[in-house]
Amino acid sequence: MKYRIAVIPGDGIGKEVMESAIEVLRASDAPLEFIEYEAGDEVLKRRGVALPEETIEGSKEADAVLFGSAGETAADVIVRLRRELKTYANIRPAKSFEGVKCLHHDVDIVIIRENTEDVYKRLENEITEDIIVDLRVTTKEAVERICRFAFEYAKERGRKKVALVHKANVLKKSDGMAKRIFYEVARNYKNIVAEDYYVDAASMFLVMNPQRFDVMVMSNMFGDILSDLASGLVGGLGLSPSANIGDESALFEPVHGSAPDIAGKGIANPSAMILSAVMMLEYLGEKERAERIEKALRESIKEGLTTPDLGGKLKTKEMTEEIIKRL
Repeated sequence: MKYRIAVIPGDGIGKEVMESAIEVLRASDAPLEFIEYEAGDEVLKRRGVALPEETIEGSKEADAVLFGSAGETAADVIVRLRRELKTYANIRPAKSFEGVKCLHHDVDIVIIRENTEDVYKRLENEITEDIIVDLRVTTKEAVERICRFAFEYAKERGRKKVALVHKANVLKKSDGMAKRIFYEVARNYKNIVAEDYYVDAASMFLVMNPQRFDVMVMSNMFGDILSDLASGLVGGLGLSPSANIGDESALFEPVHGSAPDIAGKGIANPSAMILSAVMMLEYLGEKERAERIEKALRESIKEGLTTPDLGGKLKTKEMTEEIIKRL
């Protein structure tokens, strides 16, 4: 049996890093069938729509989706695709790599971000020309679901702590409800430490002492911001994968964007895309292959066989070849 994978390269370096990820997956002999779909800026210019219906339908029918990057149409492509697939949990790990110059060398954090609500509902109202109101949506159902997801994630992986990040001292109703629900859910997980932090304090502690964190769960905007901060602790967005998980669909993508300044130069770092493919294999139950690929990538980085952003001298394809050799 082969898993059906919807592949959406998207814009800019998305195409280049996607090619690398597919090559590595094929080299691992993973039982995958790849079906490519289009989306993004170029598609909008050519077809008048950034996310065609066949891409949405193909993604829904697939066992998993691999997405590269989107440019100016990101909100109309990836944000909409997450919504269409009902992927309510965004998982963003930040883990240290030996051989990478960074602030901390023993970081292993997973940020779990609620993916469907908050200001990302895009409910903006222009009251007057000078006053714009953004509606921040928080529902009991979504908070309960993401908190339970975070605790289950920690339980399945033997992690010891889950921390809620919030601003309940100011957002007393919305984040106040989230804090109450978080501790209600925590009662069902006696072996996992539950704690909470204001988002500003969490930001400070992430920079000063990230080792205090294990699994962190938070709302959409806080997760968007703090996951990039966590990426900076371990070497940047080039090493940051992510997964979007729902009850029936899963979408995997690097955290970085389309990087138009380096697109086409052949120097894009494929690591985040490859690590997103690793997360996809884990989701599909192909854990042995996932571990092999991550190990090969880590060995390449440790030996300095990397693209320029990580201090190496290799092109994207050359780094990909080195990873495949180590499989």
